[in-house]
Amino acid sequence: MNVLYNPLTLPNSARRRWRAFYSQTRAELTMTLRRGESLILTLGIPIAILAFFSTVKVLPTGKESPITFLTPGVLALAIMSTSMVSLGISTGFERSNGVLKRLGTTPLGRSTLLAAKIQSILVIELLQVVLLSVIGLALGWHLRTGGGIVIGILIALLATTAFSGIGLALAGLLTAETNLAAVNGIYLVLLLLGGMVIPLSSLPSGLRIFSELLPAAALSQGLHYALGTASAVPLHDWIVLGIWALLAPAVAAVSFKFE
Repeated sequence: MNVLYNPLTLPNSARRRWRAFYSQTRAELTMTLRRGESLILTLGIPIAILAFFSTVKVLPTGKESPITFLTPGVLALAIMSTSMVSLGISTGFERSNGVLKRLGTTPLGRSTLLAAKIQSILVIELLQVVLLSVIGLALGWHLRTGGGIVIGILIALLATTAFSGIGLALAGLLTAETNLAAVNGIYLVLLLLGGMVIPLSSLPSGLRIFSELLPAAALSQGLHYALGTASAVPLHDWIVLGIWALLAPAVAAVSFKFE
């Protein structure tokens, strides 16, 4: 028995679905990379923040060098930008324009359509992480290798699940224009309160406690521990990300409407 997953050995129906999944994933990637606003959001803003704040010492990072603090935070920002904002806004307009309804009734199917969207998100995030890590290393960041990279990947996957659920839940409930405003508003709040650019220790105590319950803070702190200091990620961050990774997709699955 051949246990390798080879599309050529699948039944005709499964092979057609695999081809549809591959074609839709490629289409999602192409559309994302062609949208100027998506490139600004997923690459332009993170690169600009990393390059500017690492050379201009205006952040309250204490004895820690700005690039050491910023690189894990900007990686977290990139993951949030792609999995929540880019996915949420594009899906919202596709739903509003009837694209999702038409695609959902084709042989592609709704489950394969969503799987292709998730696959495209993961590919873009991989490109982001590689590019931002190279820039960070060039600016003086010291990557902690070993088990920290594996932990960082697990944290990123949990966060991607959580943010994708948030983005899809908003896109499936709100009109395109309302969703655009809501996603951008949440993005700005999480950028400021997520410990990505401003350390959580600099926030007032009450606001800091609230921020530590958000997936953005758990992601940025987790990446900081895993990739920056090579120390164990606090259990609190794992719990927060785990809860959001369970609840947000569940809400999206129950509430999402294709039309």
